[in-house]
Amino acid sequence: MIPCRRPLRAAASLLAWACTLPARAALPTVPTPAAEAAPAVGASGLLQAGFGMLVVLALIFACAWMARRFGLQRFGGGNLVKVLSSSMVGQRERVVVVEVGATWLVLGVTASQINTLHTLPAQAVASAPAATPLDARTSQALGLFAQKLRESLGVRPRPGE
Repeated sequence: MIPCRRPLRAAASLLAWACTLPARAALPTVPTPAAEAAPAVGASGLLQAGFGMLVVLALIFACAWMARRFGLQRFGGGNLVKVLSSSMVGQRERVVVVEVGATWLVLGVTASQINTLHTLPAQAVASAPAATPLDARTSQALGLFAQKLRESLGVRPRPGE
């Protein structure tokens, strides 16, 4: 006698299907449309996105303007320390004159440290040096240079020059 395997397979698949039936019953089913195209982005969507971007940029510029106009106030700051002068000595090194109270500190500032170079009593800050009068030879050379520059640029001289 030849054993029949077909009924065994059918019974096994029926048993497997029956075991998964509670799981299938719990899952919601959503009908899938045969052919649905992706929605096209219209002009109104692009206009809305562009308007939103413009609003964000306007807010950024408004905040920057307000920060510049009113200044960013630091908490606990004051007029205790004033930087009077600064001069570059190297690529990352500088000498800074700082006024603290009635004392001037000459500081050497690098990328990694600050050293006090000298201490002075506070003095009156000198104004910008007055312009020295030019001698006749220098003023004549400047006038000749100005004339040549105007000629090369094609600018007519002003009346009286």
